[in-house]
Amino acid sequence: MPAPLQWLSDLLPTNPIIVRLVQGGSTRGRHLLVRSGYLAILIAVLLLNLVTSSVGGEPSLRQLAQSGSEAFVIVAFGQVGLICLLTPIFMAGAIAQEANPRTWDILLTTPLNSLQIVLGNLFGRLFFIVALLLSSLPLFLFIQAFGGVPGRSILLSYLVAGGSALIVAAIAVTLSVTRTAGRRAVFAFYVSVIVYLAVTWLIDNRLRTPIAVGSLADATTIITPLNPFLALESLLASNRYVPLDPGPDVSAFHRWWLTSPISVFVWLSALSSLVLVVFSTIRLRVIGAKVGQVPWYRRVLRLEAAASEEARTPRTPGTNPIAWRETSSRTLSTVGLLGRWGFVVIAALTTVVVLWLFHVGTLGLPDLRASLLAIVVAEVAIVVLAAVNMSATAVSREREDGTLDIILTTPIQPGPYLAGKLRGLVQYLLPMLLVPVVSLAIIFVYAMGHPSTTTTVNTTMVAGGTATSVPLVSLGGVLAMLLLMPAFTAFAVMVGLQWSIRSKGTIGSVVAAVMVLSVVGGVIGLCGAAGGGIPMVGAVVNAASPINLVISTLMPEALVGSTLANGSDGLFGALLIGGVIAAVIYCCIVYGMHASMKKSFMMTVRRLAGTK
Repeated sequence: MPAPLQWLSDLLPTNPIIVRLVQGGSTRGRHLLVRSGYLAILIAVLLLNLVTSSVGGEPSLRQLAQSGSEAFVIVAFGQVGLICLLTPIFMAGAIAQEANPRTWDILLTTPLNSLQIVLGNLFGRLFFIVALLLSSLPLFLFIQAFGGVPGRSILLSYLVAGGSALIVAAIAVTLSVTRTAGRRAVFAFYVSVIVYLAVTWLIDNRLRTPIAVGSLADATTIITPLNPFLALESLLASNRYVPLDPGPDVSAFHRWWLTSPISVFVWLSALSSLVLVVFSTIRLRVIGAKVGQVPWYRRVLRLEAAASEEARTPRTPGTNPIAWRETSSRTLSTVGLLGRWGFVVIAALTTVVVLWLFHVGTLGLPDLRASLLAIVVAEVAIVVLAAVNMSATAVSREREDGTLDIILTTPIQPGPYLAGKLRGLVQYLLPMLLVPVVSLAIIFVYAMGHPSTTTTVNTTMVAGGTATSVPLVSLGGVLAMLLLMPAFTAFAVMVGLQWSIRSKGTIGSVVAAVMVLSVVGGVIGLCGAAGGGIPMVGAVVNAASPINLVISTLMPEALVGSTLANGSDGLFGALLIGGVIAAVIYCCIVYGMHASMKKSFMMTVRRLAGTK
């Protein structure tokens, strides 16, 4: 083969890193199970829509086409959400895994150039995300047989999902290149992705204007191409979210930006990824040069001297040293300290600022409700992801660095060890998990201090076509959230601990824990949404999911309209009862998981002893 073609081939098709990652991952049964489970969920969604359309008699072809179209919309948005959720996990270990076992120096001495290393880690791990997306292609073709789903929409939805995967993966590789501890950046990356999506959605929601006087359809904004969900909405909901025609007096670029959000998003993702790959290639060799150096902020704050100080005040570990260790070790980290309390301060300030904008008349009541809903949902998502990320690495990290072998030589037993992990992580996350509760409480206090005419929607139509008043926030939802968040966070921690014990490495444990919790949360959320039409019972079921509970508290007409039709007192009691029941159930599940994990702990640890 000529030298130029051989050089191009070594970049992607025959890149040793890509070959190693693809061959190694393709032989693992977990990847097959992930793809099979993902496709099974999509099939279940399709069948559920078909069964719903057939209720009341034989479905017509028009009903089948409508059901297929609705299922396609759900799956298309779910794919983009899955990309934003799983890609950071798969990509976080792109270069960090090479650095952890001290093989990074060896990799830098191989004949591989910097571009091959970057592209190998990028596309070698991106391959599994693409394979996950392509596994749903036969199902989409099957949906198209019902009609109602144009082939162009399927193709463009895949382009949006692929563009999202590419840009998220490129950012993750860049973080891994610029920070030697790429694993520590997983949570920060999660937070950044969620905050970016929430902020762009809020800005777009604020900038939307009707395409014509009296029209129910809104025009796209300059923010639409910057968010994959907004770009996809302009494609799949084109009857109510229409691309804006700026007129003949604007430039071609301006017209392209406003009228073709899908095209703009795909090109922005590709060009941004190219820039990040070039930067990572140039920056790559700096990792080897910075090994062993103290970061500048630690030198300025003299943190390295404090860490090595022998004469310090002794600390009391309490009744469980494992719980003390989990809390104190994370509290001493500057990044963890700033991230935890920074999240608390920023979340509280954001809620107060939005309420102030409404108070001065800058925001209308519909915009206020949408903004508060997005803020609280983002807070809940960040807390849950933080709990899963920390717990899923709590044991596997100790296995990787050899700390677990030392702990097992002490008199501590599996039961206190696992209980200490649970208590320490929940105690550390306590200020964060109270943030959604505090945000809802701030909203409730504001609503109580102002006339009901300014904080109540009086014309909302609920089940049965009856007009009723909708409070800005339900007190029952606030109290239910106070009970649900600690219990659900403890459940998320136990799920992460379970997979942290069973997995060899931190990346695998985080991937498995996030997927399990996503499936559980998705099933509970779908059950709550499906049962929302049942008076009282629907509100009780929706209180079992933090996301559904937030929606039921701030926008009850969207999920529990039938309960709301019976009055605000009924909604208060149903949400509070549901929160109590859900908290008790989650506590029982945590207790059962702890008992089961305690029995199998030693066998699992011995089976994975010596693995990295």
